[in-house]
Amino acid sequence: MTEKEQNDVNEGQRQGPMPLPEKPNFKENCQSMRAMLENNKRFVMNLKKHPDFKNEQTSENQHGEMIANIMLCYRHLEDARMRMGKAIQAYDGGTSCYPR
Repeated sequence: MTEKEQNDVNEGQRQGPMPLPEKPNFKENCQSMRAMLENNKRFVMNLKKHPDFKNEQTSENQHGEMIANIMLCYRHLEDARMRMGKAIQAYDGGTSCYPR
C-alpha cells in the first residue's frame, strides 16, 4: 500500500462511517445504495484486467487466489444489492416488484 493509500485509509477511519445519501425517504436511500453497489461491482470486475496479472507470480497460484477473492468480493456485493432490494420490498409491504 502506498503512503497516499494509507493516508486515505487513516482519514476514512477518523471520519467514521459514510453518511446516508440525502434523499427524502427510506426507499430512495435504498435505491441510491443499490446503484452504488452496482457501480462497485463493475470496479471489482475491472480488477481482473489489472496489469499486475501480466507480471510473474511471486508465489504458487498467486494470480488464481487473487481472482478467486475478486470473485468472492463481487458475489458479496451482488448479495448486498439483493438484500437492499429485499429491504425495499419489506418497506413496500412485502410485495415483490417482479411479476410471478
